[in-house]
Amino acid sequence: MTDTEYEADVTVDSRDATCPGPLMDLIGRVRQADPGTVIELQTSDSSSKTDVPEWVDEAGHELRGVEERDDYWSVFVEIT
Repeated sequence: MTDTEYEADVTVDSRDATCPGPLMDLIGRVRQADPGTVIELQTSDSSSKTDVPEWVDEAGHELRGVEERDDYWSVFVEIT
């Protein structure tokens, strides 16, 4: 569990993937998720901090937060 106020229903660990891998991993999981599902994307690719929020906005989902960890970021997305 993270120290965020958002509890993820699903975690996608893409910490070893480089761009566009983390985003593609997230998109694949989003396609399987029901509305209201919160997905945590774990990524060590710094470009994901901007790429993922842009995609989330364009796709019409809700960005719930981006948290920096010791060696990666957690991006929380709620499926709409």
